[in-house]
Amino acid sequence: MTATAEPLPFTADEVMTVAASRALADGTACFVGIGLPSTAANLARRTHAPGLWMIYESGTLGASPDALPLSIGDGELAETADTVVPVTEVFNYWLQAGRIDTGFLGAAQIDRFGNINTTVIGDYAAPKVRLPGAGGAPEIAASCGRVIVIVRQSRRTFVERVDFTTSFGHGSGPGDRERLGLRGAGPVQVITDLGVLEPDPRTRELVLTRLHPGATAEQAREATGWDLAVSPDLAATPEPDPDELAVLRSLTGRG
Repeated sequence: MTATAEPLPFTADEVMTVAASRALADGTACFVGIGLPSTAANLARRTHAPGLWMIYESGTLGASPDALPLSIGDGELAETADTVVPVTEVFNYWLQAGRIDTGFLGAAQIDRFGNINTTVIGDYAAPKVRLPGAGGAPEIAASCGRVIVIVRQSRRTFVERVDFTTSFGHGSGPGDRERLGLRGAGPVQVITDLGVLEPDPRTRELVLTRLHPGATAEQAREATGWDLAVSPDLAATPEPDPDELAVLRSLTGRG
């Protein structure tokens, strides 16, 4: 009789969120998006990074909400922020001037060079699906010190080439960001529900560098729309610890 593996005491989404939170260092400034990025950033602030300075696109600097915000216009962001400034100041003074360390982004599509699409699926003039659009993501991708992308991994999302480049990653390879004069380093990690991808230092193509508990390299390759390279030094993501899970579940209402 074949033994079956014991189910893991956490979900793939929980591992992904915890891994993303661990990528945020204490005392740094982070431009936070709603959804998975906001969950990960708020988890980091409640665990290992109490000095994480969270900035939301609505102009709330140093927000510290007691619950996950429903949108960038959630009143609790303004009530708990160190200060609230006009949106133009967030972008002109803070973001474009290079004062934000980390930008957190999601994606509807992402390609092998970390370019992100949140605009349309299909041809721009006659799209199959029209997506929410850019918002501040192109500026975040261009000007933050580094960018972390958090997104569930599937062939629908991880495509050979995005249908539309909303937010510039590494273009078509090395040197493209520099030629465009982009300030930031671009995507340095893509954290999924299966593992972590990072750009190859030479080619800038995304490579699988870490696997989450319960996931396999073959699963990650099957969930990717290009021939995904796997690092020869493939590492394992440490399991979430009980404190991280307790805080995360309290945030998401599962605790």
